[in-house]
Amino acid sequence: MTSPARTGSLSDRRWRVLAVTGAGAFMGPLDVTVVALALPDMGRDLGLSFSSAIWVQAAYLLAYALVLVPAGRLADQIGRMRLWRFGVVIFALSSLAAGLATNTGWLLGARAVQGCGGAILAATSTALVTSVFPPHERGRALGLNVMTLYLGLATGPLVGGVITQHLGWRWIFLVNLPVAIAALIGSLGLREPRPDAGRPRLDPLGTLLLGCSLAGLMIGLTFSPLWGWSSPRALGLVAAGAISLAAFVATELRTPAPLLDLAMFRESRLFAMANLAALLNYTAMFGTILLTAVLLEVAGGLSPTHAGLIMVIQPAVMVALSPFAGRLSDRVGSRVLATSGMVLVAGGLAVLARVPPTVPAEWIMTGLAIVGVGMASFSSPNTSAVMGSVRPHQLGVASGVLAEMRTLGQSLSLALLGTLAAAPLGATGARVLFGGSGGGHEAEYVDGYHLAMTVGAVIALVGAGLSVVRGAQPAAAVATR
Repeated sequence: MTSPARTGSLSDRRWRVLAVTGAGAFMGPLDVTVVALALPDMGRDLGLSFSSAIWVQAAYLLAYALVLVPAGRLADQIGRMRLWRFGVVIFALSSLAAGLATNTGWLLGARAVQGCGGAILAATSTALVTSVFPPHERGRALGLNVMTLYLGLATGPLVGGVITQHLGWRWIFLVNLPVAIAALIGSLGLREPRPDAGRPRLDPLGTLLLGCSLAGLMIGLTFSPLWGWSSPRALGLVAAGAISLAAFVATELRTPAPLLDLAMFRESRLFAMANLAALLNYTAMFGTILLTAVLLEVAGGLSPTHAGLIMVIQPAVMVALSPFAGRLSDRVGSRVLATSGMVLVAGGLAVLARVPPTVPAEWIMTGLAIVGVGMASFSSPNTSAVMGSVRPHQLGVASGVLAEMRTLGQSLSLALLGTLAAAPLGATGARVLFGGSGGGHEAEYVDGYHLAMTVGAVIALVGAGLSVVRGAQPAAAVATR
């Protein structure tokens, strides 16, 4: 078990740590999806091109993915609360810059810096919560932490729509400022000792190769629905990303102070399989948020606000059940809950895959509610399993890796499921997905949506299988806490 000297006053104030890190866990994911319904107004004010509008999302996600693992490693070396505070400041200042943007370059630069701040918050919040709570309370605490994360991720479209309609698009960024200030004030007096003496040990080559890999894969996946999966640009970027990833693995196996200790995957089947299950979970369901919102507007004829209200059912269920699932995992273990959660996600997607062409709201709400129950059952128990399978000095890296799986899954989900949903629409497909009109092709989009949800359900079932075979948490890992 982690000694009191290592956690200091943070352990005694663990519920306060949970509260302030929850604010950061909410803001980062919120800004992944909050711009979705604000893009038309943003484009009119700033004269955004169609490609630039996509980069408003991609710049954030790419910077977010690039910083996650390095931030986790740095947090383990210099202190997680210290780096968390730095992340809050970076996120707040970049939000202010985005809200004041007057041209495309300014906005995209602010979004990239905002993604860096969000990554720092993601890489440190889960590690902080894990480090200060004892094992018998960890599932409950992580359930609350995951609740705020998914609340931000899933309510982004509704929040963005309401704020844009009543206050203007700039306020989707400016609203972060009071939350950040409150979080910083709440963290005053939370002190932690430096984990280790000496200067941080960096891995510049590993960081560069991982960055090239993520950049190639994420840009290729993000723009493949627009360029075409067989286009030279898409294939070239994905191939370059894969080659860089192979070079990164080879480098990390030889370097004495690796950015990512690959032994974490090799020595713990639980760590490897639970992370892979998280990747598949996000690949299966994240695209559902955008694709279902488009379905409700294009085929159901609903306004963005009405569609957003229907979409709230999923995060509402997740918020209600995530803390309960976390507490339950403290008692019965995480594997059965995580596995059953993935099965429920598959079941909810299967319901959505059979929605009638008239798109009845109650049918959509039923499918989304089942997905929400599955996500609540999976997320906090799986997070607890991942964080409980590593040693205390690896918590930041483990948190960064898990967040990386989430981010890669989001990109892969939008690319794969989005392509499937748009395929029957032909050349107009991508523009429908990014906010265009149905153009009389509503029936074709419903067919594509059915296919995308079916494939998502299959991916979720594969993830459930991995969760079953991942094994129990090693006793040695538990004993180190």
